[in-house]
Amino acid sequence: MKLSVLVVAAAAAMAAGAAAAQSDVLKTKGCLNCHEADKKKVGPAFKEIAAKRQGKQAELVAKLKDGKGHPKIAASDAELNAAVQQVLATK
Repeated sequence: MKLSVLVVAAAAAMAAGAAAAQSDVLKTKGCLNCHEADKKKVGPAFKEIAAKRQGKQAELVAKLKDGKGHPKIAASDAELNAAVQQVLATK
């Protein structure tokens, strides 16, 4: 019984850590300088991007990586994928 409680607690902590890491990528890579979750700033809102680009994660990552149609972002593929996943999950 105690072991299963520990496993559940560990899984919850890992999930929370992963969500925090994704959020940190958006902050540290400067995404929040031009974008907000629900309103247009310099760039479109994350909700608007999510509505228009569902299922196009690879395309968005390529835009960020290559700097075509968006300023080039200096980040690893894992960081870019995490950021795009979070943006596409915005509702």
